[in-house]
Parts: sequence; structure tokens; C-alpha cells
Amino acid sequence: MSKKHKSIFNKESLSFLENYLNNPSPTGFEKEGQKLWLKYLTPYIDEHFVDPYGSAVGVINPKAEFKVVIEAHADEISWFVNYISPEGLIYVIRNGGSDQQIAPSKRVNIHTEKGTVKAVFGWPAIHTRIRSGDGKEPQPKVENIFLDCGARSRKEVEDLGIHVGCVCTFEDGFEELNYDYYICRAIDNRIGGFMIAEVARLLKEKKQQLPFGLYIVNAVQEEVGLRGAEMIAKRIKPNVAIITDVTHDTTTPMINKNIEGEIKCGGGPSITYGPAVHNILRDLIIKTAKKNDIPHQLHAVSRSTGTDTDAFAYSNDGTPSALISLPLRYMHTTVEMVKKDDIENTIQLIYQTLLNITPKTNFQYL
Repeated sequence: MSKKHKSIFNKESLSFLENYLNNPSPTGFEKEGQKLWLKYLTPYIDEHFVDPYGSAVGVINPKAEFKVVIEAHADEISWFVNYISPEGLIYVIRNGGSDQQIAPSKRVNIHTEKGTVKAVFGWPAIHTRIRSGDGKEPQPKVENIFLDCGARSRKEVEDLGIHVGCVCTFEDGFEELNYDYYICRAIDNRIGGFMIAEVARLLKEKKQQLPFGLYIVNAVQEEVGLRGAEMIAKRIKPNVAIITDVTHDTTTPMINKNIEGEIKCGGGPSITYGPAVHNILRDLIIKTAKKNDIPHQLHAVSRSTGTDTDAFAYSNDGTPSALISLPLRYMHTTVEMVKKDDIENTIQLIYQTLLNITPKTNFQYL
């Protein structure tokens, strides 16, 4: 049996990972998470800036003309308070792609100006639920799930500081599972913010001098249409962009590999083929993985990648962009699951790819 490689993580980075994942950072309200991220990143960069909507950018070599972006998104799916009933029950709408089927019996935090209010997604007992005429069980839908915070009138709810527009996040936090798996809500995609910060740390600790400006971007509002990436891409105007996000582990039940392809946790980062993905940059990433014996997987998309890659690729006059994804099980649930080795290999792949890019690298197709 081969010796297990030495982890690139240290005590500080693992502590940051846990705190960063546990911290709520819902779409449109990413401020506190961005503060944590910038605090961790600051020792490894030359300067930083934040745009009006909260996308945070750390910069190495800010005066360099040639600009390379490594990017993740900072936001997590959540819920908005939409209606408070006379009986004190709270109805919600999605903020991003929240899954109503996992909501019943989940604990949530309602974020108010007075502080966090605890609540649960109530769901009547199996003995009592009203069935349809044909005897079918009622299914959770956005219009029938509700929050119960212990209040029994609208006034009691409002006295807690809750109002229409308050954002609600699931409570479930970071834990380690057997065989080096991590679980948490919102690994999609704060794990990406962690990975690009670790790339910056490695560059600093290994004293690597890059021949370009590196922009480490943690963008907001991906979950509602790649909006933060659209804004920041126009501001930075990069020459190259490498995006990291999560992708689906397709080896669990109820997923058709004929349609979704085969990607698995433990197989290494996934490298995407698709129209928005720049062929030359993608091939450079694959060659880098092979040269450095970094395990990796391949994935194809028919149209868009569904990630911030699309926003960067089609920004400005066109930006050579590629996507390196981390395999993840149970996306958009409270038990999103990733493997530690895949995280480390994704960091290594981004890091090694940066060492193979120069301002003279030809990204022209013709």
C-alpha cells in the first residue's frame, strides 16, 4: 500500500474552513461570510477591493497588465419570509434554488435586525395529514411549507423582529464523516472560496512569483443567475479566468449516468467540456493534471455550464475561461458531501495550472 501523501491543509486552514462553512451567507446577504474570507486571505495578497454588491477580490501583482482570475461564488441558497399568517405561521419563497422537498422538520435561522430567531419547518404528523381524494400523501410545495417560530399570532412574530423580506437559512453545520468526507449545508460553493484562498496561501508560502496579476475572486449572487460574476468580470476585464464550483456525484441512486455522465467523489476534480469552456485553456489544465499525477475526471455539458464560467466567458470581448469542479453528493440539501482528497487535488490543480500560464500563452483559436 502506498504511503498517504502529506496534507496541504494546516490547523489554521481547517479551522477557517469549518467557520466559513458554518457562517450563513445567503444570496444577497453575503457580507459576514465575505468578511471572514477576506480576513483569512489578506496575509497572502497585495491588496483587495469589494464591489458595490459585495463580490470580494484579492489581488497579487496588481500593477501587472495581464490578468488571470481564479473564481468561486460566496452565496448559499436560502428562503425569504413572504407572508405571516394571523396564527403566527410564516410562509416563504425561494432565494435561489432551494429544495422544498427537504424542508419539512428542518431547523432554520431567521435573520433579523434584532438578531437570529430560531424556527422550524413544521410538517403535520403522518397520522393527521389530509390526503387527496385518491388517498395520495401531500407533497411539500413552496405554497404549503411553513415556518413555526413559537409565535401564535402575527404580532408575536413581528415582535421578534421578523418581517416580510427577512432571509432564512438552514441550521445544519459542518461535520466530518467516515473515510475523510465533510458534510455541511452550503458547501456549494463556499468550498470554492476556501480552495482559491488556499491557492493564494500556497503561492505565498512557496514564494512563487507569477508573471501576471492574479485576481482571487469570491463573487456574490451566483445562485440567482451568475449576477455577481457578471458585474465583477466587467470591472476586472481579465485575460483568463479559471472558475471552480461543485458538480454532481452521479453514482448515487436516482441519477441516470446516460444523461448526467459519470462523476464520483474520490475521483478527483472534474474538468468540463462545453461551448463556454475555452479549448486551449481546458487542454492546458488537463495536461497539467496528467503531468503532476493529479487524478481528474471529465464532464460534458450541452449548452451552458450553469456556473460563473458562462458569465466570465461571455464578458467583455470574450474571456478564455475554464471550469474545474469538485464532485459533491446531495447538492442543495443540508448534507452536501465532499471528499477531502478531492478538495486537495482541486487546489493542487488550480495552483499548478497557474504556474503554466504566462502573458505569452497563446489563447487564440486561429
